[in-house]
Amino acid sequence: MNAVPDVAPGPDVVPVAIADAEAEADLARVAALVRDVPDYPSPGVLFRDITPVLADAEAFAAVVTELASLVGDAEIVAGVEARGFLLGAAVAVVAGTGVVPVRKAGKLPRVAGSQTYDLEYGTATLELPADTVAPGSKVFIVDDVLATGGTAAAAYALLSDAGADVTGFAVLLELAALGGRERLAPIPVHALLRV
Repeated sequence: MNAVPDVAPGPDVVPVAIADAEAEADLARVAALVRDVPDYPSPGVLFRDITPVLADAEAFAAVVTELASLVGDAEIVAGVEARGFLLGAAVAVVAGTGVVPVRKAGKLPRVAGSQTYDLEYGTATLELPADTVAPGSKVFIVDDVLATGGTAAAAYALLSDAGADVTGFAVLLELAALGGRERLAPIPVHALLRV
């Protein structure tokens, strides 16, 4: 792994307890690859960079395998823009489902619906592509990080409005102190790593 001198592994990133000892060891290795980047994207923010996890074939495979084990009987994995696309597509292949991207506004030629949500400084909108999620479809949402839950709640609302039965939500990393999990009740929320 190539190290960036001013960026260090995040020592407080820990795997969520998993019954399988081998998987837990794999996730401990994954946790060690998550880098802390201070003052990004603005002063005072500690960014958790998962790029080294994605770049490491064994770590990426471990993450995808664990996330795919959570999909259950869902027919579609919805990957949330942007790194959720990478994880969601790989999870769908392993789980044997289809994959649908949940995109930022203005990126789709045909839109089934949109959901606007609040950010710390403004708003953003997510859109669902037309003709991809039939009413009653069982959908499992995958994203990279769960922070305040705004994006996750918007993705959930968007898919629910389309008539989907959202069976769960999973992320690689949860920033637990920000309370995003509570915004997704009552659907099950899964995180492989937590800080």
